[in-house]
Amino acid sequence: MTEVVYSVDVRVSAPIQPTEVTDRVVDAIHGLFPGADVATEGDRVVAEAHAVETFREQLFEQRILDTARKQFTENRDPDGFSFDLKKQAAFNGKVNFAVGDPDELGDIHVDVTVREPDVESFIAYLAPETEDGEPLDGA
Repeated sequence: MTEVVYSVDVRVSAPIQPTEVTDRVVDAIHGLFPGADVATEGDRVVAEAHAVETFREQLFEQRILDTARKQFTENRDPDGFSFDLKKQAAFNGKVNFAVGDPDELGDIHVDVTVREPDVESFIAYLAPETEDGEPLDGA
């Protein structure tokens, strides 16, 4: 696989419910974005990251590239894309996209701003197209 050079800003935010321990919400974010700088702002945890390797590895390992690509494409704009994740899955280091009604604990919201390359190319890197479940283009 060719190494892709990219520049992205990933902003992650999640509500902290009164029944939750803040550190567990932080751990959920670090489970998928281990290098993220995390802060607490009132009843929310917010984080900034610039690396997506752990998140990308989970997409491949869980074999959910088509689902991920669909989520990213449906929620994209000229500058990037966004998506929501289930907290409990993230705490376990797994990706589970939140669709429909938010979870009672609230979902983890992720905004990705793509600086390099373009948005479409970055989505193709993060979640390449597949055939019979296998990534195309040697990803």
